[in-house]
Amino acid sequence: MRKSAPPAQPLVVKPLDSEIDVHGLTHVGLKRPTNQDHFLICSLRKQLEVHASSLSGAQLLQGGTERLAFLAMVADGVGGSAGGEEASEATIESITSYLTHSTHCYYTADSEDDQAFIEALQDAALRCHDSLREQASREGRRSGATTLTLFMSVWPRIYLLQVGDSRYYQLRDGALTQVSRDQTMAQELIDRGVLTRSDRVAERLSHTLSSSIGGPQSDPVVMGVDNNWGTVHLLCSDGLTKHVSDEQIRDRLSQMTSARQVAEALLQDALDGGGSDNITIIVGRAHAQ
Repeated sequence: MRKSAPPAQPLVVKPLDSEIDVHGLTHVGLKRPTNQDHFLICSLRKQLEVHASSLSGAQLLQGGTERLAFLAMVADGVGGSAGGEEASEATIESITSYLTHSTHCYYTADSEDDQAFIEALQDAALRCHDSLREQASREGRRSGATTLTLFMSVWPRIYLLQVGDSRYYQLRDGALTQVSRDQTMAQELIDRGVLTRSDRVAERLSHTLSSSIGGPQSDPVVMGVDNNWGTVHLLCSDGLTKHVSDEQIRDRLSQMTSARQVAEALLQDALDGGGSDNITIIVGRAHAQ
């Protein structure tokens, strides 16, 4: 039996598959007629192994090789746009396919050099953006659009790709941090000092995207951060954060007994708060057995 990871080496010992506690779910909410959100949780090996997904065509591929990377994605089709649901599904499928065929990067991973991963993720997002817009142009219609928050763990590093306003949070040592930055018109104006968060205009613009995949403009942002044992990771669409405060999220994650338990509790909080949008949640952690 493998011993638990030594506390003195939290970034060295890679978790076994059995030591990854992760759960994802999606819900239409209480107001929308359809669910335009999609998510994916998978391991990247020499072949793809899907653990959970809302995609209709996802298949389970059994793989016996070492896990090279762990991947999680949330895509939120832009509400009211033509083809939002199709855009979110196509984006996850396209980027997963691209990364699956780029596994040579993982064999040469260097924790001191993030550039190869950053460029691969940015390229994947921009290729998908261009593909959606080109297809819509050929068919003479408006392109569907989607957000994308992608988490890739290549132990001991995390690579985060952000387009739009779905979010990635970390709970570490009891403190909750929103690592991703919302790509909205409100956030852009706040960053420039034009608005403050308390302005009414900022509230009105808080859900107007300044960047999306398939929309008028796409500006994928990729960053690399350290991972460790004990950190709780949360990816979510804004259907959660519209109704559940950061303080509530922190309290839920601090008291979690399992990824499934806390994901279901957060979903219920969002529904109890009004459930005005589709809700998608992924929670994960490295948890020694």
